[in-house]
Amino acid sequence: MSENFRGVAPLNWQRVVDEALERRKLERMTQKQHAALAGVSLPTIAAFERGETTLSLAKAFDILRVVGLLDEPVAGGAQERFLRESFERWQMLVKDLPKDSPARFPDGFYRVDYSLEGDLKHVSLYELEGILSRATTNYTGWPVFMVMTREEFRPREVDGAIETWLRPGTLIDRNFEDAAHCDYWRAVPTGRMFLMRGYQEDGQEGFEAGTVFDNTLPIWRLGEVLLHAENMAHLLAKDDPNTITIRLRALYAGLRGRQLKSWANPLSGLFLEGRPARSDEVLLEAEIPVLDLKQRLAQHLHPLVATLFERFEIESVSSDFVAREVARLSKGKF
Repeated sequence: MSENFRGVAPLNWQRVVDEALERRKLERMTQKQHAALAGVSLPTIAAFERGETTLSLAKAFDILRVVGLLDEPVAGGAQERFLRESFERWQMLVKDLPKDSPARFPDGFYRVDYSLEGDLKHVSLYELEGILSRATTNYTGWPVFMVMTREEFRPREVDGAIETWLRPGTLIDRNFEDAAHCDYWRAVPTGRMFLMRGYQEDGQEGFEAGTVFDNTLPIWRLGEVLLHAENMAHLLAKDDPNTITIRLRALYAGLRGRQLKSWANPLSGLFLEGRPARSDEVLLEAEIPVLDLKQRLAQHLHPLVATLFERFEIESVSSDFVAREVARLSKGKF
């Protein structure tokens, strides 16, 4: 058969692998980081870079997608395109930083995106910046989608989106030089939000980075994200905000080997530490109505937290435990 049948040349797998490896190195990305971003194991990345052909097509696609070597239709429509654009923008921002820079999240990160589904107002980027400022929550001391007013930190318009990137060396207080404060977030006027942030546990003295995963911080952070989305829905809804639905996703990466601990709140009442996580990531998804969100926040968070804690072989999480942490969050007791 012709080697160029109907204009399509045979796939040179080794050339694809070599190009992916070169791009990873040019972006100063470690194998561990590539694996986390692709949602595959470290041995899978190693096998890919050896040119092995036993990987599933899905895993190969996940690996190639991270380094921009997969041209494919975007499933899921506008939110998937927004997610990809946001992640690629973050990659571009950090590509020249040292590989161990906190802003590259070398020990792991969580990534959250949400979209508001319903009848929304058409707003300009200028109006969106003001809306984002009004939507900011402040329950935990370091809000999600934080809008700063100082000129060097305030949100900027880039390619039709509003974004903030807090990189090391730009904040005055050295206590904010860790991965947990190197936020990158992005927003567009159609009610779509994206956030990446490192783990607060990794910047603490007393234990090594990448070894601990707190059992209360995910409740507070996911709760804050949903409360932020509720605020945005009220500010962007054309008519009744209670008709809006929040489509939420949260990816936690860099979990393998971490132990679940009661660190941020030692009196949380959850002393089950489970076993060190064996898988490196988990993706949480939910569709949540704005109607009565504050009153039902614990109910919405419980299945998300339970799925997350399964990575640490915790069989069940008490709904009362989640409700207590939500109550602390709502009172701003961080």
